[in-house]
Amino acid sequence: MAQGTVQVTHTGTSRWRRRTGEYASLAAALEAAADGDVLTVAPGTYRENLVVERAVTLRGPEGSPGSVRIAPMDGVPLTVRASAVVQDLHVEGQDSTAAAVLVEEGTPELLDLRIVTRSAAGIEVRGGARPTVRRCTIDNPAGAGIAVLDDAGGVFEECEVVAAGQAGVTVRDGGHPRLERCRVHHASGVGLSVSGENSALEAIGCEIYEVKGSGVQITGRATAHLTDCDVHRTSADGVTLDTDAVLTLADCRIHDIPENAVDLRSRSVLTLTRTTVRQFGRNGLSVWDPGTRVDANQCEIFDSTGDYPAVWISDGATAVLESCRVHDVPDALFVLDRGSRADVIDSDLSQVRNTAVSVSDGATVQLDDCRIRDAATGAWFRDHGSGGTLNGCTVVGAQTGVIVTKGADPTVERCTVDSPAEAGFYVSAGGRGSFLQCRVTGSEGYGFHVIDGCRSTLTKCRTERCARGGYEFADGGSGAASGGGPLVEDCTSDESAALRTPPLPETAVQTSVAQSPGLLGSIPDRRTVEPEPAVAAPESEVAARSPKDVLGELDALVGLESVKREVRALTDMIEVGRRRQQAGLKAASARRHLVFTGSPGTGKTTVARLYGEILAALGVLEKGHLVEVSRVDLVGEHIGSTAIRTQEAFDRARGGVLFIDEAYALSPEDSGRDFGKEAIDTLVKLMEDHREAVVVIVAGYTAEMERFLSVNPGVASRFSRTITFGDYGPEELLRIVEQQAEEHEYRLGPGTSDNLLKYFEEIPKGATFGNGRTSRQTFEAMVERHAGRVAQHAEPSTDDLTLLYPEDLPELP
Repeated sequence: MAQGTVQVTHTGTSRWRRRTGEYASLAAALEAAADGDVLTVAPGTYRENLVVERAVTLRGPEGSPGSVRIAPMDGVPLTVRASAVVQDLHVEGQDSTAAAVLVEEGTPELLDLRIVTRSAAGIEVRGGARPTVRRCTIDNPAGAGIAVLDDAGGVFEECEVVAAGQAGVTVRDGGHPRLERCRVHHASGVGLSVSGENSALEAIGCEIYEVKGSGVQITGRATAHLTDCDVHRTSADGVTLDTDAVLTLADCRIHDIPENAVDLRSRSVLTLTRTTVRQFGRNGLSVWDPGTRVDANQCEIFDSTGDYPAVWISDGATAVLESCRVHDVPDALFVLDRGSRADVIDSDLSQVRNTAVSVSDGATVQLDDCRIRDAATGAWFRDHGSGGTLNGCTVVGAQTGVIVTKGADPTVERCTVDSPAEAGFYVSAGGRGSFLQCRVTGSEGYGFHVIDGCRSTLTKCRTERCARGGYEFADGGSGAASGGGPLVEDCTSDESAALRTPPLPETAVQTSVAQSPGLLGSIPDRRTVEPEPAVAAPESEVAARSPKDVLGELDALVGLESVKREVRALTDMIEVGRRRQQAGLKAASARRHLVFTGSPGTGKTTVARLYGEILAALGVLEKGHLVEVSRVDLVGEHIGSTAIRTQEAFDRARGGVLFIDEAYALSPEDSGRDFGKEAIDTLVKLMEDHREAVVVIVAGYTAEMERFLSVNPGVASRFSRTITFGDYGPEELLRIVEQQAEEHEYRLGPGTSDNLLKYFEEIPKGATFGNGRTSRQTFEAMVERHAGRVAQHAEPSTDDLTLLYPEDLPELP
């Protein structure tokens, strides 16, 4: 066949028709061809605008792909208006206002076409056409790759859009194509775009990547269903839905997205099944506006590359996550704004740098049978109107299991917090909450810590192996609500498990007010142990006492001889400096900030309180009050919020002492993107800018504090000295019990002191040993056992009521 000719093989049965014929132009050949004829185009370049209006086969020569170029100077190079077959052609267009291949009618087949063009669209399907397009390649840097419009449909199989100046695939005005095993990449617009009512797209086994925009965009009441598809390496969101859009993702993978992996709003609905979302710069799922809803089942969201929550629900939107996994993210789930709701069922949230579940601004969550592991905070209900239910959930390895603040009022039922670093459940600043059959085990701090007079309700709760105590209820000083305090019923703790009082249940708390007096009545602050409030001690001015009176109280503390010497030496230095200034002499600069190291229960907080009083009595501080904080009070959830929290804590301590317990938690060894460093940097600047207004004391275990100071030299340089609090010996623990017995009008009977000394020698002194707190707990246990014994006497004598005997000692833990 000659170059530049077209051979037509006729298939008709009429005797007068030629079997074959050659034509000098494609137009002539198409004019001569009838339905069923085969047009074989010789290699060459044809500057013609082809219009196929019969059901013919138009193809290039076998074995020479790409040898036939259809390349007119303008207009549409190839228009198909019949159920024809077009195969093995190279199509080029130059008209930016027209498509390179336009399919207007019928059910044609387009096979192995190579479309390299600068047209409005590489392939455009309209007018009710239903083509089958297989193994075609579209390279169109000037316009869309594939456009399906005006109620048209069709099936695209194993096609590839290698470049597009606009959307890779656009569907609108009622178009509804199906894509199978297609690839769309290097588009300068959206990868797949579906818009308009009745527009729909189904994609199976497709890949969308290297897109300068969103990977998939569904808008304006359009629908789409993607199965086994990959969306990755976009420059904007991975998937976006807007204005009543509906999308189903099944077995898809969305990853390497710099913005939101999936963003939907304005009443859109998304269903995800067995889909993975990973390596996203903002939110994995971002859901906005009333009526917008996400249903995710068996999905995995992980490996965030930014500092934003993995799942964000706000402005009245709704999300349901069932059997999902969210892990290795800054925050797992944030639900914000009244009307917003998240239901999470049988799901795992783990390796969360900050908060696993955050509920704020009136939002609601329902978590059923979920597992939270290795998070700074398990769940945080932040403010008034925020609430919901946690039911049958477990929190393991968090700094704090559940936090309730500022009027939030969740219901927490049958939940377990295991091994928290600070507290299992923490309620402050007007938070409420109902806790039913909840359990805390292995806490390095408290089990339940309720401060500021918060009116929480605790029913049938249980704590075990909590280093600082199972339950701590503090009134929070002047900011506490009048008559406030938790309501507690049938709660127990292993602190009283060894009491074994036969007639009485094993209750650790038997009161509905903020204190937990038990059999001891209202026990005042013990001078021998470290008070327990974890966030803020009362901030009102302390009663004025002379330095001599305060030092007298310091001297009355059991043990701590080296600590007393250090404090006296520092006090003398400050006092002499003050007198030299009054005499008009230069005074040596004495830095007043201190580092306290030692185990829990060794009196660090007590000494800090007395130190503040001493400085106030000397006129160095205005008030001398103590504000105690820890990591949870200083470190925020996002960039910038930590500085605000740290500033607020510092401001509360103005004129007094800011006591940072377990300060080393601000600089964990595996800090990564941890915001603790922001708290440290803010604190150092505030200490420098307001060096006369606040005394800062950082405290914690000796080894951890040494590491903390070594890796934060800017902090270490601000502190004048380190004071080490040693563990109490058996004799000192005995003296604390004797002191408490005297305060509460008990006496130690014959042999009791010797047995107590032996008890304190043999008691395990591991990492959770409470030092002075252990003495207090031992004394309280003895009082309860004594009560169980004396209650059997019809008319007990004064000795019966006051003497504690060896048999009143609890068993060794």
